[in-house]
Amino acid sequence: MNLAPIALFVYNRPWHAQQTVEALRKNALAAESELFVFCDGPKDESQRDRVRQVREYVRKLDGFHGVKVVEQSENLGLAASIIGGVTRVVNEYGRVIVLEDDIVTSPYFLTYMNGALEIYDDEYRVMSVTGHNFPVRAKLPETFFIYGGTNTWGWGTWKRAWAKFNPGAEELLGEMMKHKELIPRFNFGGTYDYLKMLSDNAAGKNDSWGVRWYASVFLESGYGLWPRWSLVNNIGFDDTGRHCGTTDMFQVSQLAENIIVSKIPIEECQEARKAISDFYRRSQQGNRGLRYGSKLELVSHILRITKEMTRRVFP
Repeated sequence: MNLAPIALFVYNRPWHAQQTVEALRKNALAAESELFVFCDGPKDESQRDRVRQVREYVRKLDGFHGVKVVEQSENLGLAASIIGGVTRVVNEYGRVIVLEDDIVTSPYFLTYMNGALEIYDDEYRVMSVTGHNFPVRAKLPETFFIYGGTNTWGWGTWKRAWAKFNPGAEELLGEMMKHKELIPRFNFGGTYDYLKMLSDNAAGKNDSWGVRWYASVFLESGYGLWPRWSLVNNIGFDDTGRHCGTTDMFQVSQLAENIIVSKIPIEECQEARKAISDFYRRSQQGNRGLRYGSKLELVSHILRITKEMTRRVFP
């Protein structure tokens, strides 16, 4: 199997970065995998010491086939850091697995991701693979497809798919407005207003790279592969992240021990779309009164929190 390199994005949270790395190192394929760690620069002097702590930690990493640390002297911000890092790695290796510094993985995460990236390598309609799923209530297939289904808490893609990524929010918004009949599907039946997020992004009110990735895949009629049970947990909703606040509604009680990846028809699972829509609806009802951060960031269909969106969460 052609193992995909891992791109890990870190900033100023040493404890979170350590939890992410320690879990990743327990994966069966970790010792055979190349790890690229992208360290963003401090936004201001108040962040410099914590940025230094993270860098000191990642410089000493072992347990992987190879580790390359890329340190920025300036603060790029999450969007520019991820877009640049993913582009660099995927263009060189043809495929990539992407993690941020608050994603704790199951020991079977890399096995699932690499299996999916290998099986669907030449299926151009499949543009994204995610290791995350919401704690939905429905019984779903082992793996399934969602139309436009980018979910960016532990995800992967190919060079041929990432080449379709359009970073221009205004252009994407214009295309969506040309095809207004697609908007209900884009917004998951009105359970979350992705179009407003894209509009706010075009207006400079948020810096979400994720909504641009979702819109790019959606407008290309692409599909994302999801697992029945989540292989990742996000530990960043503890008010430490720049784009997250505090909530436990996304926590998965037990990560999947194994997800069997086999080739399935490339068509949307309607039961899964309904289950995700139901989760979006419940999450918005449950978010009232929570305290959140200041920016918005899509993570493939995971909720991110922003002031611009009246302190809501975004999948």
